[in-house]
Amino acid sequence: MATTDRPAPHLDARLLTAAHLVRPGSVAADVGCDHGRLAAWLACTGRCPRVMASDLRPAPLATARETCRTFACEDRVDCRLAAGLEGLEPGQVQDIVVAGLSAETMIEVFEAAPWVFAPGMRLVLVPATRHEVLRRWLARRGFALAADIPVQCAGRWYAVIAADYTGEGREPEEAWCQLGDTGRHPGGEGYKADRLIRWRKRLRGMPDEEERARQLAMIEQLEG
Repeated sequence: MATTDRPAPHLDARLLTAAHLVRPGSVAADVGCDHGRLAAWLACTGRCPRVMASDLRPAPLATARETCRTFACEDRVDCRLAAGLEGLEPGQVQDIVVAGLSAETMIEVFEAAPWVFAPGMRLVLVPATRHEVLRRWLARRGFALAADIPVQCAGRWYAVIAADYTGEGREPEEAWCQLGDTGRHPGGEGYKADRLIRWRKRLRGMPDEEERARQLAMIEQLEG
């Protein structure tokens, strides 16, 4: 991996974990870049030779441009006003980072850009909500998890996911959708406890009594 002596912006635990899951040497996209610190970090550290940073709102994009100027990496970060992946063309990037959006919004973004379903594509995702929905979609749409790391940040548990396209879709088990591969990492038990509480709460309004009982049994087994 190329390195530079340029100072890099500070990233919180979520974004730093995501940054390290971007493959060295790849051209990356930071979709919904907000303040632009992740894109600037990737460029300043030399992890990526070029970064496409996009946001659908002019004000955050202006902040991202200022961040890049502050850290003297504007020559390697292309800031674009665009919704989702509209500012990108097929083959332009190899890694796509999306952090802070709901699972449902992330899925809409990717389904609107069929070119992401291609060998060599990596998605680095930090969903704000409904982690299980995102994992289920990834499995069904032919992505395999390269990493699924639990991270606690500002009092909340997050999953930082890297998924590589294989084209081999599968129907995953519910327990896997809820917890993924987080149990392999430090913090896995804390993440598990948090997700089981959330899973129980969502079952309260489930109209299908049989399915509700089935999933409650899964929770009790995992609590074991």
